[in-house]
Amino acid sequence: MTDVFFNKIATYSKLSAEAREAWETILVKKGYGKGENFISEGQHPRKVAFVEKGLFSQYYISDKGETIIKTFFPELRLAASVSAMLSNTPSKLTITALEDTTVLEYDFFEFKKLVLQHPDMAFFYINYMELHWIIEKEPLEISLRYDTARKRYQDFLETYPNLVKRLKKHHIASYLGITPTQLSRIFLANK
Repeated sequence: MTDVFFNKIATYSKLSAEAREAWETILVKKGYGKGENFISEGQHPRKVAFVEKGLFSQYYISDKGETIIKTFFPELRLAASVSAMLSNTPSKLTITALEDTTVLEYDFFEFKKLVLQHPDMAFFYINYMELHWIIEKEPLEISLRYDTARKRYQDFLETYPNLVKRLKKHHIASYLGITPTQLSRIFLANK
């Protein structure tokens, strides 16, 4: 049940048998139906979910009532409202299943205790945060401010080639910061 999870973790850092055993004690398999929230806005989140099968989106609602998708969590990704957990504040984001989704969950605060006991888990945590919260995030922030919608769509296709058929156009448009009509025009121009 956990081999896929630990194979993914190994891409960031090799774990000792002791660290793996300790982590396994806090892993719980869970399912979320399409449309069900893993984390809701306003909730004090505690959990991280490794997506075994399915798809989550992470979004917030703008002042105008628009849904703004921040990211997608397909298979082999860890989903969480990390900033809220790190600051122990209510989440400003919602994470919802776009498909029936099966995950391995763990309590973030229990994980943090294990990080103090297992340096190899700490090394995983550092590598994961550096890659996903700094290296990947900065170009996305720049792209949203300076790139054209067409360029952002091309980047989306390169980053998520397998998601295009699994998402509705309004999901992709929301992620790109454009309207579904603008996306349709880009889509037609690319044919």
